[in-house]
Parts: sequence; structure tokens; C-alpha cells
Amino acid sequence: MIAGRYRLERQIGRGGSGTVHLALDEVLGRQVAIKRIGLIPGSDSAELERAEREARLAAALNHPNVVSVFDLVDEEDVRWLVMEYVDGETLSERVRTSGAMDATEAATLLAQAADALVEAHDHGIVHRDVKPSNIMIAGGAAKLNDFGIARSEDDPSLTQTGLVTGSPAYLAPEVASGSSATPASDVWSLGATLYHAVTGKPPYDVGDNLIGALYKIVHEDPPRLPDDHPMAGLLTVMMNREVDARWTMPRVRDELARIARGQRSTVAPAPAPPPTREVTGMLPVQAGPPAAPAPRHGARWGWLAAVAVLAVAAVVAAYVWAGRGTPEALPDEQQTRSAETSETTTGSTAPPVTAEDTREQMDAFITSYLATVTSDPRAAFDRLTPEFQQASGGYEGYMGWWGRVQSASLAEVASDPSDLTVGYTVNYVMRTGERNTQRVRLQLERFDDQLLIAGEG
Repeated sequence: MIAGRYRLERQIGRGGSGTVHLALDEVLGRQVAIKRIGLIPGSDSAELERAEREARLAAALNHPNVVSVFDLVDEEDVRWLVMEYVDGETLSERVRTSGAMDATEAATLLAQAADALVEAHDHGIVHRDVKPSNIMIAGGAAKLNDFGIARSEDDPSLTQTGLVTGSPAYLAPEVASGSSATPASDVWSLGATLYHAVTGKPPYDVGDNLIGALYKIVHEDPPRLPDDHPMAGLLTVMMNREVDARWTMPRVRDELARIARGQRSTVAPAPAPPPTREVTGMLPVQAGPPAAPAPRHGARWGWLAAVAVLAVAAVVAAYVWAGRGTPEALPDEQQTRSAETSETTTGSTAPPVTAEDTREQMDAFITSYLATVTSDPRAAFDRLTPEFQQASGGYEGYMGWWGRVQSASLAEVASDPSDLTVGYTVNYVMRTGERNTQRVRLQLERFDDQLLIAGEG
């Protein structure tokens, strides 16, 4: 029982930032979705701030196409976010199970999401993470979800540059380059979501090559629909790299509603114009593709640190290393990867993902995990698969060991991308003052766009 009224029934999903349960509100007699944030109240944690921000901003919106937030409660050392339970599926789930949508169905659902974004923008709120897995579908209606990284336009942090927040495949170019998100950025992301809905695949294949994908978003022309597609023209005025050339959200909403009624779009397809200004930020303008990783010798640890820092800055630590849970707990869209590199822009293919790329990601994951496990063990525990969490005796069993450790420093790591196993040497300083060194071997597992620990041996 949470806060004396919310009785947990079953887990309905998980993400690295926490788990989500179906619960019964025994006071009002209704089902709710309740997300465990998993942090100590009063801590100076970004995840705690994220939960409070999501509750505050979503609660400010009273709209039928926004998932409602009901409460934010503390229970012992855990904070819980209580939300409307939507008994349905995400847009990404719908596409994955039923295939690409026809124009009318996609326009109907996205017109509702656009109307929710119009409401948010009218309240000075930029969502900043519009994507298929954040649009719930139930009874033919769409509901916009997860305002966890949204910001009010008067939030001072919104003006900071160099920090990229959101999900990579749906980021607007200006955000991917480190600039501040605006309502126009949400327009691009909704356009990227439209592309996914009607083609059955994301506009950019991120895979394991995050930096390569961000480079393509910033520097290359966006993908387009065939000229005879009913929404080909609309996509060109949504996914336009020139911010001022994009349509406003109200205009997008009205055009989507028009297409949903079976009427012809008012905008004809047009090629995306090249950018007229240099894009600055975390991705500098380059004449060619990103440079290859540095050799794995003396500078190896400097490279790993750079990878970890850049990945965190690129998509927020919770997305890369801890995952992104959604209130209805359906996982983020799984990227469908073919044996061949898929084309995402005319005449251009994504750089191939090599074993070295995967090895570097695994090494950086372990580096990040050990840096987190003693400072925020709850977040580290959430990097275990549900099965390994249970095998570890739950959080209490997990803390039976880690509660005794004061610090854990990585001395050496060797990852094998062929089977996702990683062996490493770690130096422990125990709370008793004792020091010891152990050799550990972990089995990792992919969960959407993140790695999780699946076992030890």
C-alpha cells in the first residue's frame, strides 16, 4: 500500500528510471498507473527533479489528449508519481504489431496529439520528447504522455545550450546540435513521429551509433515520403531544418484534421532546403562523417570517459544508461534492424555499427554503472533485468552487498561484443575500511536502446 491509499496490483512495465505498476486507488475506487521514481525525497537528484517537473507541468494541463497526473507521493525512501491509467497501447506498439498506418488513421491520432501540444505551448510548455512511445492509443483516441523532460519557457535551464534532451531518432536538428528546444522543435518531432506512423520505421536508424545518427540529423536532408503520399507535403513543412520555415503547431493540427476527414492536403511536396546558417553546439560542422574512435591503447580511458560524457549529454543519462520509462510502462520503440544498413536519406546510408562500437558502449556502460552504484544504488539496481533483480533477492538482497561498499573503482575491463559478456577488475573500499580486489564477469542484455545486466558468472 502506497501513501495509505494506492494498492499495487502488478508491474506493467519498467525503465531504467523506475518501474510502473497498475494500482487501485482505494479512496476513489479507480485504477491508476503509479511510477516508482526510486529516489530519496529531498535529494539533489536530477531524477527527483524530473519527477516533480513532470507532475507540475502535466498537472497544469487539462486536456482530453494529455495523460493526467493525479499525485506525487512519498513512501519511506521512494517517490511515486500517480497518473491516469490508459488501458491501451503506444503508437509505437500499434505500428510494431499492425504495421504502418494509412494516412487517415495516422492523421486522426496525430491531430489529437497536435491539439494537446497546442495546449501545452499555450501554457508556455515545450514537451521536448514527442515520439511514438509517448503517444498512448485507447478507444481510438490519442493521449500525449511523459512530460518528464518538458520545460516551461520561463525555466532558466531552457536557455542553456550544449545539453541535448529527448530521444535521438525524433530530435530536431537545432536540439541535436545543443541549442534550446522551442515549440518548433516539437513540430519537427511530431513530424518524425508522423513518418514513423506511416512508414513503420523511425526516420533515423540510431542503433548503437548514436553520434552518427545525431550527425545525420544535423547535417543531412531529412527523410521524405513519396510525392503521391497524402501527407508528403505536410511532412516537408514539419521536418524542415530551417526553424522559421516550419509550420506552427496550430496550423499542423488543422492540416492533420483536414487529412483525417479525407480531404486533400493543402500543401504540395517540396524538397527540404539546405541550412542557411552554421549549426553550432555539441556537434561541430564537419566536411565528412565523424572521426573514427581513437585506438584502444594508452588513450583508451580518456576515450571511454568522453563516450560516457557525450552519451549522457546527447540523450540524458536516464535514456542512455538507465532507460526511459513511460507511465503506461510500455517500452520505448524497438528499432527494427535489418542485416543491411537501411537508407534514411536520399543517397545516404547510416555508418555501419562495428564490433568496436559495441565494445566501447559496453565498456562505457560498466564504467557508468560502477560510478553510480554507490552514489545512487536504486538507479544502479534498475540497470538489472527484472529476472536478475529477482535472482539478486530484490533490492534488499542487492543492498546486502552494495550497502557494505563505500566505493568501487574500475581497474580494468574487457568486453566481448559477440555474446555481450564483460569481464572487469574492480577495487572495493568497504565501509569497514577493508580493501579488496575482485574479478567479475557479467552477462549483458539489450533492452530497446539500452544495456541491462542479465546475470553474473
